[in-house]
Amino acid sequence: MPIQYIHNLQVNHMYSLTDLEYHYQKKELERLILIMKKVLVVLTNISTYGNNDDATGLWVGEATEFVTELKKANIDVDYMSPLGGYVPIDPRSLKYANKEIYTMYRDPKFLTKALQNSLAPVEVNPNDYVAIYYTGGHGVMWDFPDNLQIAKIAEKIYANNGYISSVCHGIAGLFPLTNQDGSAFLTQKKVTGFTTSEEYLSGKFREVPFLNEKIVHEQSGIFMKKRAYKPYAVQDGRLITGQNPFSPKLVAELLIKALA
Repeated sequence: MPIQYIHNLQVNHMYSLTDLEYHYQKKELERLILIMKKVLVVLTNISTYGNNDDATGLWVGEATEFVTELKKANIDVDYMSPLGGYVPIDPRSLKYANKEIYTMYRDPKFLTKALQNSLAPVEVNPNDYVAIYYTGGHGVMWDFPDNLQIAKIAEKIYANNGYISSVCHGIAGLFPLTNQDGSAFLTQKKVTGFTTSEEYLSGKFREVPFLNEKIVHEQSGIFMKKRAYKPYAVQDGRLITGQNPFSPKLVAELLIKALA
């Protein structure tokens, strides 16, 4: 049932109900609208750096911290990956996981829906979502930038007045997006993601296929950043992005506020 239909239903009936009936009806409609605010979380299927055996994958906190905040706001999520199914975890991300991250990581629902049985793009209807969120971890640099199926889903959500969001290397999912006139989606938009200096500090500079800042500049975007590994997020209209693994909560907070 579309949100606009619920709104019309409320308006059409508001004058025919008693105050008590209207109060109950209004609360029930608000509850239904909250249920319909579903966010699509995008995860990687890649487990190594290109052609070597160095392990990578999803940076687990970039999914769990974001989703934890959304669940506090009664916003539901679905999980999708380019291939669907199994999602590998970057083992290094578990070394930096706090109690909150581990709590969701060990949740059977998260293990099943996100890490074992993520949706494939063909199983997703973009009309079901008010926002899409691209998680990071170096793995996404190999399976996000060229995935046109996911790009079309994101573009449809945005065309429906929904939000596009990302954190850290998840910015790679924004690179294949285009505007209706065919220009790069990031053209003249403020955006942030894992910086060049952070790539140096991570020790993976020579293993990654590109640098986020460079691609953003090539697409005429406006790359915003703070000091390395400091929490930072920026919003430009219906685009919300976070800089690094310490920024998922900030992205979630901005998105929750936007959807309120």
